[in-house]
Amino acid sequence: MKIGLVAGEASGDVLGAGLIRAVRARIPNAVFEGVAGPEMTAAGCEQWEPSESLAVMGIVEPLAHIPRLLRLRRGLAKRWRESPPDVFIGIDAPDFNLGLEIKLRKAGIKTAHYVSPSIWAWRPGRVKKVKKAADRVLCILPFEPALYEGHGVKAVFVGHPKAHEAPEIVDMEAARLRLGLDAGEVVAVMPGSRSGEVSRIGGIVAAAAREVFAARPGVRFVTPVAMPKLRPMIEQQLDEAGVAEQFILLDGDSELAMSAADVVLQASGTAVLEAALLRKPTVATYRVSPLTYWIARRLVKLEHFTLPNLLTEQPLVPEFMQQNALPGPIAAEVVALLDDPERRRSISERFDRLRAELALDADQHAADSVIELARR
Repeated sequence: MKIGLVAGEASGDVLGAGLIRAVRARIPNAVFEGVAGPEMTAAGCEQWEPSESLAVMGIVEPLAHIPRLLRLRRGLAKRWRESPPDVFIGIDAPDFNLGLEIKLRKAGIKTAHYVSPSIWAWRPGRVKKVKKAADRVLCILPFEPALYEGHGVKAVFVGHPKAHEAPEIVDMEAARLRLGLDAGEVVAVMPGSRSGEVSRIGGIVAAAAREVFAARPGVRFVTPVAMPKLRPMIEQQLDEAGVAEQFILLDGDSELAMSAADVVLQASGTAVLEAALLRKPTVATYRVSPLTYWIARRLVKLEHFTLPNLLTEQPLVPEFMQQNALPGPIAAEVVALLDDPERRRSISERFDRLRAELALDADQHAADSVIELARR
């Protein structure tokens, strides 16, 4: 069996690697090829192009990359039409992959799209393009298949891979012991994993930490630095806020930082769900460029921005976005959580149920669906 894949960004690379391992456990001689990152390559995928080639963020920012991405998509379509795989899987990156899937499906190649585009958030009309592109959509959020039912699109909920990976028991004491922290209050501060995020958000959360420390002088802060190149920027922001001595900076290891924390303060994104899966009360904030925000507000039709708030009956993650991303209100919410152990316990219990709802072994369920599609 030959499987073609295109994964965009690091998250897609991790999904693809898990899928490859699960398929190979069932079909040891399966062949994998396409656009892959280091995780997929290590799992046995022949890399034609690195995943980072597709890692272009924002609404306005990708425009300069369009000619290169169109050339890449044409080249991939030509190569797979000449030597067809049994099934092609586009992993996330819908703006790139849906167009490629349409080309391949017209050539008679079976296609699956892994991770539904956020049609529930913006551009709901994309469901028509998905219908043209994919024989099957592999969804990682439980409410998504129902959105496709009325459009005649086969969609299955496979579970969320991060929920399956999350530990059943979070040992806060062990995490603090590893960090050399005592039994006092701890806040994990996570300003993002990209330079643009840290430059926009890092100063805000550092200033918020200063106000939290003023209200709770015994509190300690832990920040996992996502990439070495971000450390100088984060250190400067903490120095300017006057809180560098209250911070422990780690080289990555966000799970350790969050496991040790009573409360997490972080940039809105995938990491907010990761914090929820670790049962951690969280405060989220985010800023983008003014033009990107202006466009997004006209396209995105959501009351809440963080995934946990879309997956629970009541919003449990306070959100401070764009002009509301101010140190004072953010710090006040963090302090309010520190002041209320019963509220933290209630949030943790609901997040524990959320983990169970999402933890279905996504790798295995996705592999089952892909193999069945390829053999149809």
